[in-house]
Amino acid sequence: MKKAVVLLISILVLSACSTSIIIKKDVETIKEEVNVFMVNWHKAAADANFDNYFNAMSKDAVYIGTAAEEIWTKKEFIGFSKPFFDRGKAWSFTTLERNVYVNQNKNFVWFDELLNTWMGTCRGSGVLENSNGKWQIKQYVLSVAIPNDDVQNVIKAKKENDAKFLEKYKN
Repeated sequence: MKKAVVLLISILVLSACSTSIIIKKDVETIKEEVNVFMVNWHKAAADANFDNYFNAMSKDAVYIGTAAEEIWTKKEFIGFSKPFFDRGKAWSFTTLERNVYVNQNKNFVWFDELLNTWMGTCRGSGVLENSNGKWQIKQYVLSVAIPNDDVQNVIKAKKENDAKFLEKYKN
């Protein structure tokens, strides 16, 4: 009986040790998968591959663009983007760096990325969900990165358009 208890305890201890190693490896694997997924998503836009680009987004995905009014459902974003893809030239974003974070259940990740784009340096961030072994974008946010020393000039440049936009929020 003693041998059986010792054997059982040994198996449990070894299982616990191997589980923590697997969890650590799984998180790193997930981060690698997400990096490849996002590189391929940006490449699909650069290649104007409409299907690959939009199939990477969930049915209820939201895309938030650089303009204040740009909060699009997937359907709305398709409507905006399709003419660019149809012309064979959408946009090309090159990732400079990306940070990926994984939830405890390993079915959601959130990330931020620094991008080189036609608009200059931008910041992207988003949320992906893994459903049935497949990652999909739930939300993506694109922001133009503005150096602190340039903020005052940007404020002046957008003052008129901001005033027009904010009219709809006045009581």
